[in-house]
Amino acid sequence: MRPGRAGLAALTGARMPTVATAVLLVATVTAAALMQGNFFTPYGMTANFATVLPVATVAVAQTIIVVSGGIDLSIGTVVTLSSVVAVVLMDGDPARTPLALAAGLATGAACGLLNGVLVALLRLQPIVATFATSFVFGGLALLVLPTPGGAVAPAITAGYRQVVAYLVPVPALLLLALWLAWRLLKATRTGRYLYAVGGDPAAAYASAVPVSGVRVLAYTAGGTVAALAGIALLANSGSGDPFIGNQLTLGSIAALVIGGTRLRGGAGGAGGSIVGAVILTLIQNLVFFAGVPTNARELVNGAIIIAAIALAGLLATRGDRAARNVGRTV
Repeated sequence: MRPGRAGLAALTGARMPTVATAVLLVATVTAAALMQGNFFTPYGMTANFATVLPVATVAVAQTIIVVSGGIDLSIGTVVTLSSVVAVVLMDGDPARTPLALAAGLATGAACGLLNGVLVALLRLQPIVATFATSFVFGGLALLVLPTPGGAVAPAITAGYRQVVAYLVPVPALLLLALWLAWRLLKATRTGRYLYAVGGDPAAAYASAVPVSGVRVLAYTAGGTVAALAGIALLANSGSGDPFIGNQLTLGSIAALVIGGTRLRGGAGGAGGSIVGAVILTLIQNLVFFAGVPTNARELVNGAIIIAAIALAGLLATRGDRAARNVGRTV
């Protein structure tokens, strides 16, 4: 193969996962707009972004961990535990809101720190360690709030559903802030260390990168961001639930895979994960508005998500093969 054609093939192959994600996004938004008459109205945009934000936030939390070479199967229960701690302390009192939010964030950070210590310092397998801690965090959530209840300060729920400039929902602005925070992190030395450790930990160690410290930091940061997802869920629902985040773990993994982040680490980013979360949320909405029977919705959701992940995986593999072919010809 001539170098020019090889380079074109590599470029096309490398960009295909991004193109596939963009096509999925356009397709789901178009379908949602056709099936949901008020999709582009201020009310419709606010309702959709209010649902997307928690999913996208926990997907970003998972992305931080996966990029560094780990994975967190407890992240849904971290969301739950952080949210119930916050809502119990808040109990609808605006004066206690700052303390409650700080406690929720601290809870998420502590959960992430524990996971990081187990994985990076005690050298336990990430899947095994975080699967075990998911039961610990879930049990603690039930101890803190045995049944759904509690109350969120009215100012939080009201502010969460506000619209700025008659069109832009507050959750959309928070989503933008989340993406900008990721971009800032990625531009720092810490961000470069995350990719280095996830891509090749041995080479990173040889380059004087503190591999264990970076992994602990990744899990701690992921837990903190997951706590933000818990706060977003509280703002959207107005009350606490000891099971509210349990479904988010697999959703966060599916979102980042659809968005182009590789589970083996070292590649991807939060922007794609946010887009993946939007796609997943819209798919769930489409299943609802299509009138699929309740007892079949989980099946239909799962089948569509599997198809989307399979497409992203096949195109990513194609991109890798094209890049390797270029390496042989150059």
